[in-house]
Amino acid sequence: MNKLYIGNVSAEASEEDFETIFEQWKIPHSGPFLLKTGYAFVDCLDEKAAMKAIDVLSGKVELHGKLLEVEHSVPKRQRNCKLQIRNIPPHMQWEVLDGMLAQYGSVENCEQVNTDTETAVVNVRYAAKDQARLAMEKLNGSMMENYALKVSYIPDETASAEGPPAGGRRGFGARGPPRAGSPGLGARPKDPIIIPLRIMVPTQFVGAIIGKEGNTIRNITKQTHSKIDIHRKENAGAAEKPITIHSTPEGCSSACTTIMEIMQKEAAETKFTEEIPLKILAHNNFVGRLIGKEGRNLKKIEQDTGTKITISSLQDLTLYNPERTITVTGPIEACARAEEEVMKKIRESYESDMAAMNLQSNLIPGLNLNALGLFPSGAPGMGPSMSSVPPPGAHGGCSSFGGHPESETVHLFIPALAVGAIIGKQGQHIKQLSHFAGASIKIAPAEGADPKLRKVIISGPPEAQFKAQCRLFGKLKEENFFGPKEEVKLEAHIKVPSFAAGRVIGKGGKTVNELQNLTCAEVVVPRDQTPDENDQVIVKISGHFFACQLAQRKIQEILAQVRRQQQPKPSSGTQTPQPRRK
Repeated sequence: MNKLYIGNVSAEASEEDFETIFEQWKIPHSGPFLLKTGYAFVDCLDEKAAMKAIDVLSGKVELHGKLLEVEHSVPKRQRNCKLQIRNIPPHMQWEVLDGMLAQYGSVENCEQVNTDTETAVVNVRYAAKDQARLAMEKLNGSMMENYALKVSYIPDETASAEGPPAGGRRGFGARGPPRAGSPGLGARPKDPIIIPLRIMVPTQFVGAIIGKEGNTIRNITKQTHSKIDIHRKENAGAAEKPITIHSTPEGCSSACTTIMEIMQKEAAETKFTEEIPLKILAHNNFVGRLIGKEGRNLKKIEQDTGTKITISSLQDLTLYNPERTITVTGPIEACARAEEEVMKKIRESYESDMAAMNLQSNLIPGLNLNALGLFPSGAPGMGPSMSSVPPPGAHGGCSSFGGHPESETVHLFIPALAVGAIIGKQGQHIKQLSHFAGASIKIAPAEGADPKLRKVIISGPPEAQFKAQCRLFGKLKEENFFGPKEEVKLEAHIKVPSFAAGRVIGKGGKTVNELQNLTCAEVVVPRDQTPDENDQVIVKISGHFFACQLAQRKIQEILAQVRRQQQPKPSSGTQTPQPRRK
């Protein structure tokens, strides 16, 4: 995309005029200017030079009384589904951009382009030509936060490679099915960083980091191709403020190093004598794997980087503030290397967890991963909260499923000593948890003289079960009811109709064995059970959270199949409505 189209060219303009302009603005070009009546073409040295020409010349530079219009030169056959959107407000969040683009069609791809400008640039590919055309018509020149968006076609190589469709009807060739779902689930920048880097800085250095009229932070943003949010309004009066850096791993590290250097310089100038450590914020879900078995991972990072690393106590965590503070002390260069290693481990943990989450979303139709708040959302531009309450309408998880999915009841067995922590002071924690998950959560009375386990009764649809059980597993880990090297494994009971128990077991135990192999959970249907008053028997499931969830969903699928088969067959001339699938 190095070839440029220059429009609104005066009849008096000459090649020498353009040579002068490009030289004045230090824009390298690799060929002569091809001057036509009212317009011109030129090849730039590379894509970066082409982008600079568009940014600094288009609509800004006048030649013989006419403002030049500069954009990518795109042959008609390649004006298809790909657009470039420029002059996007620098602090615009991805969710807002996604929502704006989705108004005009299905977005297959959205990539951020690295430029030297303050504003952002993205390349967008729509699923269909008419969607791209509509987006261009509506967005070009539209105002966003006092910035006028600039939209133009960029070459769509797939269009020229495919050639004209059969029958000569342009624009109706097969392109394969568009991606399903929200554009927010589509592609991100080429080197996506799912987790931003979050650090804490002393409040007295925030002004130096921002700089006069925001110049310092703006320069850091440009140099590191990152988006930096300084959360000045959080924790009013606190000694420290959080900063969130969205970029590639390299961009995050570069911005972090620059911020450390600014603080050290400011400390020297203000005679601040205390050591300024690097403080990284990380979701508690990932900290155990960062530490490693017997602390080996953390010790290795310390040894390799020459730093000292400590991690804040679990006692500082709450349900809605699940971040731990990782404090790194040492010279700036050493702290920078430690940051790279720490965040590498955290990103690996996140990717592993999201793979498991996506497996769950396939098992629970319509599962809203963003509303769960179980892991950092991580999309560039997301706010600082790493664990948010579901938005209005997500309560209970029902709306995601289309209609109202049937409620399920699961009995989860937890250590008896953990009951107080689950209930919380004056019952606040269990109330918050119930509200968050959209489920009924009750602690059953103790059974026997000295029970080591207590039963938690959870009732709600599949998504609510997922959210409630995940929080309970997490809380037990946070409260140290399981050791640092120990994975949280619990037993869950679900009741099934006695006539369906054989289907769960399968012929010769085949189904239950397959269930165990697939889910890594232990699944047991105790023999010689006496059905209860509702003619139901218990299935026991033991394992870590994702194993338990997977087993529960698979068993519910089996029960749904049994129920469908139990439906009375429709008599002739009538139709029985299809049962709702869970």
